[in-house]
Formats: sequence, C-alpha cells, structure tokens
Amino acid sequence: MREAIADWLRAHRDEIRATYGELHALAEASWQEHQTTAYLSRALDEMGVPYDTFSAHTGLVAHWIGGAADGGNSEGKGREERGREEKGSGAKGACIALRADIDALWQQVDGVLRANHSCGHDAHMTMALFALKALQAVGFMPAGELRVLFQPAEEVGEGALRLLEAGCLDGVDVLLGIHLRPAKELAYGQVSGAIYHGACAVLEGEARGRQAHAARPSDGLNAIEVLSDIVQTVRAVSASYAAVPASCNVTKLHVPNESSNIIPDLGTFTIDVRAQTNEAMDRLLPDLEAAVHAVGGANGSPVTLRMKSRTAAASPDPDLEALVGTVIAELLGEDGYAPPPVTPGGEDFHFYALRKPELRATMVGLGCGLQPGLHHPHMQFDLDALETGAAVLALAVVRLNSDSQLNGYRGRTASKG
Repeated sequence: MREAIADWLRAHRDEIRATYGELHALAEASWQEHQTTAYLSRALDEMGVPYDTFSAHTGLVAHWIGGAADGGNSEGKGREERGREEKGSGAKGACIALRADIDALWQQVDGVLRANHSCGHDAHMTMALFALKALQAVGFMPAGELRVLFQPAEEVGEGALRLLEAGCLDGVDVLLGIHLRPAKELAYGQVSGAIYHGACAVLEGEARGRQAHAARPSDGLNAIEVLSDIVQTVRAVSASYAAVPASCNVTKLHVPNESSNIIPDLGTFTIDVRAQTNEAMDRLLPDLEAAVHAVGGANGSPVTLRMKSRTAAASPDPDLEALVGTVIAELLGEDGYAPPPVTPGGEDFHFYALRKPELRATMVGLGCGLQPGLHHPHMQFDLDALETGAAVLALAVVRLNSDSQLNGYRGRTASKG
C-alpha cells in the first residue's frame, strides 16, 4: 500500500500543484470562504464522496463510509438522517478523521489589504483532498468511516468550536491534522508526528477618561496616560510569567483624537496572550485581567476588557504520535522523522481534543522549506512537499484502519489523560 500511494501521488504531481494554485487564488477571510467551499464541494462530487454543508456558515464535512455505495452529496440532510444512514451502512470499524482549515488571513500585500493564504491553509486543503484521492485510487476501503473536516475560520479561533457544536466530531475516534512549518522549525524533508502549539488569547480593552483643554490638563483625565500605565503593567505581568513559559504583550493602541489641544477621553488597546500549556493560560488570564483593572481603578478610569479569541494548547498523545512517526520513517527513512516542534503559535485544532477527551488527535508538522515565515505576506515553500504531506496522511489512515490499531485506540480512550 505504501508504494501504491507514493506512486499514485508522484504520477499526479502536476494535478496536485494545479489544485494548490487554484485554492491559493481563491483566498477568502474567515467565515467568508464561499468560493472555497464551492470548490471543495465540486472536488468531492467528482470523487463521488458524500458530504455535509452548513446552512449557517461555510465549510463542509466529507463522509466515506466503508462498504457504502452512496455517491453524490448529502447537502440539506439533517445530522439525524445522516446518523441513521451510517448506522445502517454495515460499517463496524472506528471513525478516522482528517482536518484541513480553509480560511486565509486578511493582510496588506504590497500595499493592498486583501485575503492572502500566508499560513498554508491552501496547502492543507490540497493535501487532504489528495490523500483522499490516493486512497480511492489504490483500492482502500475504510473499516468504518473516513471523515474529512474542511474547517472554516481557524484564523479567528472560532471554526473548530463551531464544528464541535454542530456534532461534526461525534463518533470520531482518531483525528489527524497537518500544518506547514517554517524552515527554522523543520527542515525540508523532515516531518513530525505532532506540533506542540501553545495556547493563545486576544483581549480587547477600552479605557475612559475626561476631555479637557490641553492648557488645563488637570480638568480632565488623559486616556493616553492610562494606556501608558496599562502597557507597563502588562509588561510586568509578562515578566512574572517568563519561567512558565508565557507572555503577554500590548499589540495595538488607538486614541481617536483629531485635535492636538484636547485631552483625549477614550483609548482602546489589544493584548496578545501566550502560554505553552492550557493550565498556564488559565492562571495567567485572571492575573492579567486583575492587573489591568487595577490600573483603571488607580487612575479613576473605567477600563473594560473582553475576550476576542482564544485557542487551546496541544494535548500530546504519545501513542498516536508514535504511530504517525512510524509512518513518516516508512515513507522518508529515519532521517525524515523529526521530534515535535514546540511553538508559541496557536491553533484551534487543539480544541477538538480539549473538548472531547476521548478523542485521539495529533497534528502532523511538515518541513517544506518555508520562508521567510508563516503569516509573512510573501510566504513561500517547496511545492514538492505537498506530495509528502498527502502521502503521510494517506498512509497513516491505512495504518489506523487496521483492526489491531483501531481496537487498540478504542481500548485506550478511557485512560487518556
């Protein structure tokens, strides 16, 4: 099976690159991925793989049921109807799922503000599609179900939670994701069985003052001075957590004051918060919020804070990482396997395992010569890595599909920490 998958992907290298190019050109911001969803729907229609779409938002979930003859799509079918069909399909194995995020960043590229795939989601979609195509081409049949989640809105940390709320992970035993890694983390030709992302949160705040003539500043309360104290306080909180590791940084400040001779009465700010574990984030956030509110109290300035977004840190699964590591070594040799990179970057993929502790999940890290870095407007990588990533996903599904692997994972779910 390994040789058949690798040979098929190699023979379709031009098609893989073409699909990547088309998805790259369709870049759409979070919750706006309408053309991307339509493109993926057409691709699944051509493969005869049924899928669910959503009336309330973008994205779709493909379902390949072992032994099922149902082609076409299930758009418009309720999840209860889908569940009845699956129960009657005769599939008795576990459910393995792949996840690919589909949104792009909204950023300035050469002076133009637009959607741009600078985080590799176009690559992730391409690899998931071609893993599915390769498995079809080599005669693979799921023992239970192979599900593929094309998830919207990863960049704003909302998509995974929405799919969880919709029940898209119900019945899933094992979930695999994949993400391009910068060259500073993984060299080209190296692949890891996991990525140890940290937790991150974004807080937005507002500080209120009182307007006054700049010649009589004592008559007012300068919102800029309150913001200055908040910046220093956030730095102090960050320094106190340096050994965790964790950090918090003010990343935006704004005062809507058009006149230079008026003491401003309003300032807004944004704080980026990072922690390597969910437990550290749970400790850091209350301390940070208390410190910021204390600044407001000391200045007589009402300060409000709200959580704009939050993502979870990785929950390592050594058994699943080891299985994926075996697949990587089988495809690329021992030199191709790399230990999981530890990164302060966030990923909403990790909400799946956090919210469903019985789920076995890991995200594959793909070394691809990525320069100069993720989220850079001109991020580039070696497109040959798309073939490697699709092969790792496909062969991992094959290995997990075997009765011994599936039974083993089902037997360990109760003891997963």
